[in-house]
Amino acid sequence: MTKADYYEVLNVERTADEAALKSAYRKAALKYHPDRNPGDKAAEEKFKELAEAYSVLSDPQRRAAYDRYGHDGLQAGGSNVNPDVFTEFNDIFGDFFGFGDLFGMGGGNRRANPNRAQRGEDVRYDLNIEFDDAMRGSAIEIQVPRLDPCSRCQGKGAEADGLVTCPTCRGRGEVLFQQAFLQIRRTCAQCGGRGQTIRKACQQCKGEGYTRSERKLRVNIPPGVDTGTRLRLAEEGQPGSNGGPPGDLYVVIRVKPHAVFERHENDLHCILPINVAQAALGAQIDLLTFDGLQSVKIPEGIQSGQQIRLKGFGVPKVSGNGRGDLLVHVEVKVPTKLNREQKKLFEQLLTTLPVENEPDDKGLLGKLKDFLAQ
Repeated sequence: MTKADYYEVLNVERTADEAALKSAYRKAALKYHPDRNPGDKAAEEKFKELAEAYSVLSDPQRRAAYDRYGHDGLQAGGSNVNPDVFTEFNDIFGDFFGFGDLFGMGGGNRRANPNRAQRGEDVRYDLNIEFDDAMRGSAIEIQVPRLDPCSRCQGKGAEADGLVTCPTCRGRGEVLFQQAFLQIRRTCAQCGGRGQTIRKACQQCKGEGYTRSERKLRVNIPPGVDTGTRLRLAEEGQPGSNGGPPGDLYVVIRVKPHAVFERHENDLHCILPINVAQAALGAQIDLLTFDGLQSVKIPEGIQSGQQIRLKGFGVPKVSGNGRGDLLVHVEVKVPTKLNREQKKLFEQLLTTLPVENEPDDKGLLGKLKDFLAQ
């Protein structure tokens, strides 16, 4: 029976590079994988053919021999499948479907050591701080719940003579079985991959291997942090197993709002109310900022809603490179109640000020009449 051309099997050009070969193989192998086509012999044969083609074309020396002499250039007899292709298959699909612990292809050198050191889990701690602390920076002590390795069993969960080899996996930490032409490897369900089971649980931790405690830690808050800022405390997370390092603790900041100031990135905003006389004549007003009292100059004739910028009085940048600005939004307050003297003064003022809607501006009603008359 004539074998199909390997390039046609993978549906690639003869000039395809390694990345193109891998991509084509992955796409086709997913389609014809036996797990997706149970009982389909044609799909199983196609899958084998894909593995054989990729095995040859992914090997530079075998590919060169195939390109020059065809199938005759390969070693005669037996399967053309390179055993390493199964390892490659594991690498290709492991990141997508978690097949790394599923397929036992490529020899015993890829079997995980059940007693290998493993890093502990990272931990998150949400910390609410005052606005002032975010502006100036501070040091805050927190109580963090965590697990500590049991001092009696050193995290094994068993007494000194309480561990025995797992009878199911015989200490391998995984079990193997055959499916179609594949050898499947799974983590042993009885021992959880440790290769040992507990015969006599530790009296102190009751077999858990860890004890629960609370740890007091000091968190240094740099000036300029904002809600969502993460501070990393190295190796303050959960402990590792089999001598592995602890994980990290991530402190996630939430800044409480301020009664006067509002933050936008590194700028601060506030509202400064003034009266109509100050708006008309101008004024010097002291404003309490995070840097103490600052004199704000109100220019003559300022309008409500205009803003005055105080450079360098905003939020410090976490990088330590400068600060934002403080933007003062002016709000002109019109008095709602006047005494007799104030009312008299405003009446005198009214006679000296121009009427804003006369004579150039006819007002809304006059404009409407002109529009309808067109």
